[in-house]
Amino acid sequence: MLSILVPIYNHNVTQLISDLHRQATDQFIDFEIIAFEDGSVMHSDQNKAICKKLNCRHIASEKNIGRSASRNLLAREARFEHLLFMDCDAAVCTEHFIEKYLAFCHEECIVIGGTAYDPDEQNPDYSLRLKYGRQREARTAAERSKNNFATFNFLISKNIFSKVKFDESIRGYGHEDMLFGHQLKQLGYEFIQIENPLIHTGLDENKVFIRKTEEATQNLFILFNTNQFPFLSQESALLRKYLSLKKHGLHKLFASLYPFASRLLKRNLYGAKPSLILFDFYKLLFLCHLSLTK
Repeated sequence: MLSILVPIYNHNVTQLISDLHRQATDQFIDFEIIAFEDGSVMHSDQNKAICKKLNCRHIASEKNIGRSASRNLLAREARFEHLLFMDCDAAVCTEHFIEKYLAFCHEECIVIGGTAYDPDEQNPDYSLRLKYGRQREARTAAERSKNNFATFNFLISKNIFSKVKFDESIRGYGHEDMLFGHQLKQLGYEFIQIENPLIHTGLDENKVFIRKTEEATQNLFILFNTNQFPFLSQESALLRKYLSLKKHGLHKLFASLYPFASRLLKRNLYGAKPSLILFDFYKLLFLCHLSLTK
């Protein structure tokens, strides 16, 4: 009935695997849990041990093959017709997580469960990631657009997945989910949004989150410049703003502001009360700067 698939990179998933296994067992269903260690150098032994204890599969690769290839590999290895994907830096926060997804395992569908953040987490080192996550990602099912797709926590029929798959040419960080979701929409599939979140536990410190944001922005710019994904200008608000500036000849001005303004903006973004408006402005300045250096 259900294949639970967890791609892992340098993260301890012992609690996650234990909770998923217990809930699935309590439902008296046919299921499997497959954990794929994508070139991890940390926590692999602990992850392997919990999988062995609970009779789950643990697959390890010495080389990091990337987020897209990891998910494709897990889908190929899966035995059942419904695939439940989740990121490794997740925590189960309800006793009905597996049960809620089972209601959709009798039809071909794509179901998005959502993302949540621990309300008690207040560490200022994570202030930007927490604010972004709570205001931009932790939306209820009713608040999410019917076209909103996210790979953090979703169920998909294996037959549907086989028609699309993740683009393994995308090696950098970010936007493989945007391309995957777009392909699904192009094939006429709709996403079912439900209230069934996992807690995102893998928080990045502010400086790390800025660095990952820059990497994702660079990846977006590279993908757009290949001319293979023209829809990105509609899917990405950041890209639309940049193209509007470029159309009016203002992107060079914004690029010239980046070296000085970025230092000032980071003072806010690294602080206890970061502004998401300034964060968006930082990304736009960075993209303009990037466009003149690539």
